[in-house]
Amino acid sequence: MPMQPWFLEAKLGIFLHYGIYAVDGVPESWAFYDGDVPHERYMSQLERFTASDYDPRAWAALFARAGARYAVLTARHHDGVALWDTDQGDLSVAARSPAGRDLIAGYTEALRDQGLKVGLYYSHSDWNHPDYATAVHPEPHAEEIRTNRYASARPGEEDPQAWDRFLAYRDAQVGELVTRFRPDLLWFDGEWERSEEQWGLDALADLILAANPDTVLNARMLSHGDYATPEQGVPVVAPDGPWELCLTVNDSWGFRHHDRHHKSVRQLVRHLAETIGMGGNLLLAVGPREDGTIPAEQAARLEGLGEWVAKHSTAVYGTVAGLPAGHHYGPSTLSSDRRTLYLMCFDTPRETVSLRGLRTPVRRVSVMGRGTALGHRVVGGLGEVPGVLWIDAPPAVDVDDCATVLAVELDGELELYRGMGRD
Repeated sequence: MPMQPWFLEAKLGIFLHYGIYAVDGVPESWAFYDGDVPHERYMSQLERFTASDYDPRAWAALFARAGARYAVLTARHHDGVALWDTDQGDLSVAARSPAGRDLIAGYTEALRDQGLKVGLYYSHSDWNHPDYATAVHPEPHAEEIRTNRYASARPGEEDPQAWDRFLAYRDAQVGELVTRFRPDLLWFDGEWERSEEQWGLDALADLILAANPDTVLNARMLSHGDYATPEQGVPVVAPDGPWELCLTVNDSWGFRHHDRHHKSVRQLVRHLAETIGMGGNLLLAVGPREDGTIPAEQAARLEGLGEWVAKHSTAVYGTVAGLPAGHHYGPSTLSSDRRTLYLMCFDTPRETVSLRGLRTPVRRVSVMGRGTALGHRVVGGLGEVPGVLWIDAPPAVDVDDCATVLAVELDGELELYRGMGRD
């Protein structure tokens, strides 16, 4: 299936790790897997998870103001606790927590009312399911996968029938998500604990796409994934094909009481600009408190990011990867018709901004969000080697506090010189 155009054009999404782990502010699922928190203590958070101020419409409105075009919510993390009223057992916030209700339906409705695409996260792994630790990856990448009691069977204790029961449960839960909520995107995780064959991903993909052929799947569906999902750092070299960087606003995926190491709005703008400049999307993660409210520090950063995006929307949405490294000292994007370059300048430009290797004549250069036209000229060049385009630095009043964007309108489609110059 071809990639859905909405995903390629969206550029910014919001990632929500919301679950019982927010009660004590411990690492989602990993807290008991790694032995940092006793399993009983971790699961006792179910009894204290209230979602008392959960307002998905407020979430959706905030995400829209941030400039996001989609969001992804953890419908079920590795701990197996479902945020919807699943028919597959009672390990859900609807059945066993004071929240006492399905939290997915309101989220999907609120997003769609704001015109946002709906994403749901689902972990292949389930460290609480009685039939999960009954198989072992044939070639695990880490010894802990083979030895952790929540992940794998002990040597000689594999149980193929129990594993088949687990897959039936997994398929039934994913089927519920697809048929009840019809997500535009399913964001899988936990794939490292089994092989593709063990997961039965051919059958799972068929199940999903039979119900909704337009569902976008991330790379953790392995050979059935539509796009790559690097984490926590802009790659130096862009992955082949569509991709998305998932990045936390602070240092944690879910809510952590003591994590106040939040990235600044300027840093988030930089991450977004660098990501879209390489042709990817940014999936920015926030961690709601157990009551459902998004921390004020994180909400403020989403608002600030949205203000920058709104001023520079045509340089963000619907663009493609910009110039390769070496042409401009900063990221850039290119309009879909390849006739306008958008140069991102994180530091205050001094005297001039240069652009090398541009063969297409320039019609106009202006400051986005201000409209100020800037003088520009080509200096040098020899034969097929073009000269350098020098653009006058914008006046101080036109410099953006986070990143100044210069729109370079071309007299034709972008054509670049990529050679080594005259000998």
